[in-house]
Amino acid sequence: MGVAGSGKTTVGRRLADALGWSFRDADEFHPAANVAKMSAGIALSDEERAPWLAAIRAHIAGCLARGEGAVVTCSALKEAYRHALVPDPARVRLVQLSGDFGLILQRIGKRSGHFMKENMLRSQFETLEPPKDALVLDVAESPEDLVAKIREAFGLA
Repeated sequence: MGVAGSGKTTVGRRLADALGWSFRDADEFHPAANVAKMSAGIALSDEERAPWLAAIRAHIAGCLARGEGAVVTCSALKEAYRHALVPDPARVRLVQLSGDFGLILQRIGKRSGHFMKENMLRSQFETLEPPKDALVLDVAESPEDLVAKIREAFGLA
């Protein structure tokens, strides 16, 4: 979890590859109307997020029911969103990729082809409710180091 540009997809894919698990990015679950709105620089309301969060939760619940390891990335900025996403807190681990606004803004400025724009990053930082139950890692570290720290913290050698 974390704000746009924090490296969720990069780190998540690398972690999933290292573990032989499936990977899904929460952006894949957005309906077209949500993507269009965000592409226009307009933040979603909590009501617009609800079906998106429910779809992600259903995916996670399905993986758990099948006994499959999976990595799912999602901004999950508010505690209420995280509560909506996690069907079984005893079996789902959260990692927050956290970092300096300037560094993350610089990263977003270098991206192309993504609906999240630089002007929406400030609102994400303002919305972020730091999790109480997540492993918090600094995005200034390399993706390889972040993956190693996640694996070590959760005993995923």
